[in-house]
Amino acid sequence: MKVCIVGASGKLGRYMIRHALDRGYQVVGVCRARSVGKLAEFKDAITIVAGATDDRDVIKSAVSGCDGVLAVLVPWGVQQYATGTAQAVLDFARPGARLVFSCGWHITRDGQDVYPWTHKAFVRAFGWFARLVRLADLDDQVEACRRVFASESRWTVVRGSDLEEGESEGLPMWSRHVGDPVLASNRTRRVDFALFMVAALENDDLVHEAPAIVSCKSPSALAHAHSAA
Repeated sequence: MKVCIVGASGKLGRYMIRHALDRGYQVVGVCRARSVGKLAEFKDAITIVAGATDDRDVIKSAVSGCDGVLAVLVPWGVQQYATGTAQAVLDFARPGARLVFSCGWHITRDGQDVYPWTHKAFVRAFGWFARLVRLADLDDQVEACRRVFASESRWTVVRGSDLEEGESEGLPMWSRHVGDPVLASNRTRRVDFALFMVAALENDDLVHEAPAIVSCKSPSALAHAHSAA
């Protein structure tokens, strides 16, 4: 399988590269020119395409011939960076390619997610401040995902809980809606977020799903597994 990783130089992107290479995939990584150095450890193992991830010409070149695309939707700035990235992937990925996008829990597909007040307050406060200083625009990520959800492509949008570093705990558990008790612990290892993204490429059950994930070793996931048993 040939896979394009859009946003390859970030922590999540580098973990996805490792997981993809471990599976024997051919990898093309896209990152901004100033971040190419972060991929030095992979320079002999992958093809690197330097450029902004919302640059349509860059994405068109990078996804050519790829069977799957893993895209980190980052709402940097206030110029619809995430939306531009998502739209370019949707427009230029080959028909039938598996497209897997990353975002946070604050994205909802059908409005049936139930968020704790603390989460809603944080999203409102951070969103206001980030836009004020022109650091990021959470509405950009919302629009990017809206376009993905409306697409007829073979997409999956993986919604991550709070992320932490550390050794892998295994493939995360998931639910269609935030508010499901299995997600209550609200934590996932970043390396396992990447693992779920890569594993989704070959999981047809996740086509047209927006799974919210949580560590399989978190208390809420373990409690769910115990009750199910």
